[in-house]
Amino acid sequence: MSKPIPAINRYRADLRELHFLLFEQIKIEEILGQGKFESWDADAIKSTLTEMYKWCREVTGPLNATADAEGCHLENGAVTTPKGFKEAWKKLYDAGWKSIGVDAEYGGAGAPRVVQLLVEEMLSGSNTAFSMYSGLTYGAAEVVEAFGTPEQQKLFAERMYSGVWGGTMCLTEPHAGSDVGSARTKATPNGDGTYNISGTKIFISAGDHDLTDNIIHLVLARVPDAPAGTKGLTLFIVPKVRTDAAGKLGESNDVAVGNIEHKMGINGSSTCVLNFGENGKCLGVPVGGDAKLNQGMSQMFKLMNSARIAVGMQGYSVASAAFLNALDYARERKQGPSIKAFKDPTAPRVSIIEHADVRRMLLDMKSKVEGIRALAVKLAHHQDMSTLLEGKDDQAVAYHRGQVDLLVPLVKAYGSDQGFRVCETAIQTYGGAGYTRDYPVEQYCRDAKIFSIYEGTNHIQAMDLVGRKLAQGGGVNLQQFGADVAKFVAKNVEHPKLANEVKSLGKAQEAITRSAMKLLMWFQTGQLEMVPLVANRFLEMMSELAVSWLLLDAAVIADEKVKSVAAGHPDVAFYAGKVAAAQYYARNVLPGVEEKARQLDVEDRTALDIPDAAFASL
Repeated sequence: MSKPIPAINRYRADLRELHFLLFEQIKIEEILGQGKFESWDADAIKSTLTEMYKWCREVTGPLNATADAEGCHLENGAVTTPKGFKEAWKKLYDAGWKSIGVDAEYGGAGAPRVVQLLVEEMLSGSNTAFSMYSGLTYGAAEVVEAFGTPEQQKLFAERMYSGVWGGTMCLTEPHAGSDVGSARTKATPNGDGTYNISGTKIFISAGDHDLTDNIIHLVLARVPDAPAGTKGLTLFIVPKVRTDAAGKLGESNDVAVGNIEHKMGINGSSTCVLNFGENGKCLGVPVGGDAKLNQGMSQMFKLMNSARIAVGMQGYSVASAAFLNALDYARERKQGPSIKAFKDPTAPRVSIIEHADVRRMLLDMKSKVEGIRALAVKLAHHQDMSTLLEGKDDQAVAYHRGQVDLLVPLVKAYGSDQGFRVCETAIQTYGGAGYTRDYPVEQYCRDAKIFSIYEGTNHIQAMDLVGRKLAQGGGVNLQQFGADVAKFVAKNVEHPKLANEVKSLGKAQEAITRSAMKLLMWFQTGQLEMVPLVANRFLEMMSELAVSWLLLDAAVIADEKVKSVAAGHPDVAFYAGKVAAAQYYARNVLPGVEEKARQLDVEDRTALDIPDAAFASL
């Protein structure tokens, strides 16, 4: 009989790191107290982060392992979430954490996106499965707020933002997978503004649960005579339970749970097969009304964009928790003598953090977690600047929005890929203990694997980058990104401590430019099959360039700041860590950008030219 999983908190976060990012690197105080952020100041942000960390350690952290062990249950067509989730849901919304970034019009606090991002990081890092229910609800509410009629906004968005009702996004179908354009779910008009919805959607996160009395599904479906492909998809609001205009619940809306998936990780999150209209009684209305028919994909992209940023955040949030737990273990676990005394059988055993390979793994994890977090914060800061400058400086708004578009696939794909790999490294740091459920890192690793798959597999992100984002605005977004990096290089190429690393950054930037031109040449000369073959590699190159840039930027700041810090102050070590992370990444990861560029130049077609039968003789 297996021993019960204890309900103890294992979540760790480094608030000093978050403060550095906000107040020293992106200098968030420059946008506080004005426009939409007029009610926010530095003290309010620091208090928010401190209280959120405390809340997560007390409420969601202790439920992470127990929910993973229990999972969700499907009985009589209804899903029951793990013990404690329903109470945690109420506490989450009562405390106002999910409304931190919501506009005041909907009862929110209107925080900058960067603050909301870090609040969500702690929620996800402490309990990813639980956070998904509210994350999907928030994203669906954003879509209704942005594209719905005033009546839909009031009826649905307000209740979802406040946690009274849940929400989902329903895209994938059994036959289609990621090929959303081949969706077959039908929407037949009833002549009164409603439509009969019929079809099946799969892999629906938070598709059913007992946290709210109603769930608002956003469903992609086809009206009669709709164009083929994605151009013929309409986004429908489909409640689990029918409701009148005042929000009073009525009868079931013929949305049935066909199954819940039994997964490798995020077991506390219900991933459902949903059958719409099995009895012909499922009603939905188009988001925005009949005037918005066949515009479902453009509407859904708002949710998908937010979801992709959130997935990148999930990647580094879980990785951060894994790294900090591994660091604690490395400091406490004694094993083996120092390498300097390896021939002495009587030498004292030392903490494993003193062993060179463990130190390498810890610094590798630290650099990736902090660099990817900085990339996500950079993206969110672009969003905040766009919000603040809207209607005041069109050129600046275009720049910031362009950088958001360019960085989304990097944050999602690199954040999720490396998030999993950091968790894997954390297990290796523990050794055999990390492979057991006595420690949290094996769950972090299982939970993290899904991040590179859902909300568009990472190859889809790479194709979005090379097939769409690089050419946006005639390539201006990539050019401006490159100009930002080049400006940093020019300013710091003679830095007394980081000059060599900054020069490497400049070489990597040149390699990116050459590879982008290579991709363009393939497009122009009809060698299209080469593009998906190397798309993932190019996305990784751009991500490594961006992460190294931001780590080096942090290191330059830290190297200057430490000069005014008294000896013995904790910030001396903190700033030394920022410099070390940047140096490690620039010396061990960044050189790969130039090597990958050389690999692109080879134009290797082996994977394309190998006969199908040659993969295996089966």
